[in-house]
Amino acid sequence: MTDTIIILDYGSQYAQLIARRVREANVYCELVSWRAPAEEVMARQPKGFILSGGPNSVYDPGAPTLPDYVLSAGVPVLGICYGMQLLARRLGGGVAGSARREYGPAALTVDETTEPLFANWGAADGRSETVWMSHGDKVTRIPAGFQVTASTPSCPFAMVSDEARRFYGIQFHPEVTHTAKGAEILSNFVHGICGCRNLWN
Repeated sequence: MTDTIIILDYGSQYAQLIARRVREANVYCELVSWRAPAEEVMARQPKGFILSGGPNSVYDPGAPTLPDYVLSAGVPVLGICYGMQLLARRLGGGVAGSARREYGPAALTVDETTEPLFANWGAADGRSETVWMSHGDKVTRIPAGFQVTASTPSCPFAMVSDEARRFYGIQFHPEVTHTAKGAEILSNFVHGICGCRNLWN
């Protein structure tokens, strides 16, 4: 069986792009609904999970939720935008609405260059890269065990990580071409963190 990454789809307009970037990194992945039964998802023996963005607020009535099996599977988890907010809130962090929706480029400052998602960047302290934001809510308090690894002027928790549990959150969208190092971030996640091999073509 090939190494598999499961992308949980929360309705992001970029969900298919996430899958494309993972496959371009020569790793097999499947895009499945967050509502998919646990036994169906876990039968694929995922090496890691990516939680997509989505149009909802975590506070919307009936908003999509984070399935229990994601946190109990013992594999790395990467939450993107709405996925990051779900992960943070579930683990005891805080999420709140912004004064206005942020949409467009932002300057990401790398605060922690030992973060494995930044592997092979060759970044010095304070390195800045352009990333693409598209969100209303954002994380306002990170859960216990997490550290901030990157920020933007309007988003102090642009990237966070809990290395012990291998949980990661990204407020921007690494899958779009407007994010300068986005493909590298996703490749570092599936290869360096999840341990997937180059088995997919």
